[in-house]
Amino acid sequence: MLILPSWLIAIPGQPPLPEQGVRVVGDRIAEVGPNAALRARFPAEEVIDAAGHVLAPGFVNAHTHLYGVLAHGIPLQKAPADFWGFLNDFWWPLVEDALDHEMIVAATDWGCAEMLRSGVTSFYDCLEAPYAIPDALFAQKEVVERRGLRGILSFEATERVSRANGQLGLQENVRFIDYCRQDAGLVQGMMCFHTTFTCSADFIRQAFELAAERDTLTHMHCNEGVHEPNYALAHFGKRTLAYYDELGVTGPGMLASQCVQLSEEEQALIVQRDVRVTHMPLSNCEVGGGIAPAPELAAAGVRLGLGSDGYINDFFEVMRGAFLIHKAHRLDPQVMPAHQVFYLATEGGARALGLEKVGRLQPGWAADLQIIDAHFPTPAAAHNLYDQLVLWRNHTHVRDVMAAGRWRVRAGVLLDADLAAMRARVHDAAKRMWAKAS
Repeated sequence: MLILPSWLIAIPGQPPLPEQGVRVVGDRIAEVGPNAALRARFPAEEVIDAAGHVLAPGFVNAHTHLYGVLAHGIPLQKAPADFWGFLNDFWWPLVEDALDHEMIVAATDWGCAEMLRSGVTSFYDCLEAPYAIPDALFAQKEVVERRGLRGILSFEATERVSRANGQLGLQENVRFIDYCRQDAGLVQGMMCFHTTFTCSADFIRQAFELAAERDTLTHMHCNEGVHEPNYALAHFGKRTLAYYDELGVTGPGMLASQCVQLSEEEQALIVQRDVRVTHMPLSNCEVGGGIAPAPELAAAGVRLGLGSDGYINDFFEVMRGAFLIHKAHRLDPQVMPAHQVFYLATEGGARALGLEKVGRLQPGWAADLQIIDAHFPTPAAAHNLYDQLVLWRNHTHVRDVMAAGRWRVRAGVLLDADLAAMRARVHDAAKRMWAKAS
């Protein structure tokens, strides 16, 4: 088919192209060129008229917790006073430890729907549910495949419950990675553990060794607040990244999320060791973790992506947060320009996750795309299109979404989905979780 918009963002971060479109064959982009030329060369092909719209790569949500939706509105007797309180008094006992397969499946389905409706076509999910293994990732996989997204799933192994539970978590990842390699579908696995304050040195090394044997990345949360670097200093005599470096695990196989409270030495280590980083601007604010040095990391060439963290899944809101927060924090309106934010939300996230040929609309790249309403209050132009999209659009302006060459959203409607039934299922799951907090 031919998709012919008013504007094409073929390579995120580079100038948008007026009156240019793409030809899709199977699950790939086959041609890119002027709309009139594509019509002339392929007169018999189906034409998707996207006049008045922007055709752009699908977003890549580089870090989320799909189960997190169940915690929205949970009753609390007392709000957490700090990040440690958030984990120890709230998130671990009332959310993670309460999860079962039905809760996970209900939340995963709703999260996939939210992401697709806001233009997300690829994502990485980190499941934290120590009492829901084994086979929690396999339950998630069925849902993601039904929705048709390009998903990377992992289980956050931790020794905070017990050493045996930690090993069960690592093996959940190993079995899932191996299974998905044989399956060769849109869903794949990744190795994952929690942090330096819930995992021993031997456990951390084991996770990286298991990942290296399978040529996959290893993810961990890193310095999400001041707790972890302070813990590392007290217990290891050095900050978190320096400790990882001492263990011999820093490098391009490391995917560190959050990275909020970084010293200059830690920032330098990330750059020197080619560590990949994902940035969650909105959730970092919500938990009081701070503001990550994302502009500095991006300027240094770090493979950096954006994530929702399972907090607000409308990816336009995530981009808007990245666009605005750093300007205020750095007292510099030129920091994090819109074209850079759009890059981080697409190709940047794909590069951080190790996804190949994802995040651009170029010949040979994945046909993962979205069509966004461009009827702005003021005229769209090459010099302002990224700003118009980042500042003035949200999920309601996404008309159509395609993942791997198949339509998943048409005219704003998620295909093959009963949103009312999905919402009811999430409500039931949330009520069961909330009963523990009441």
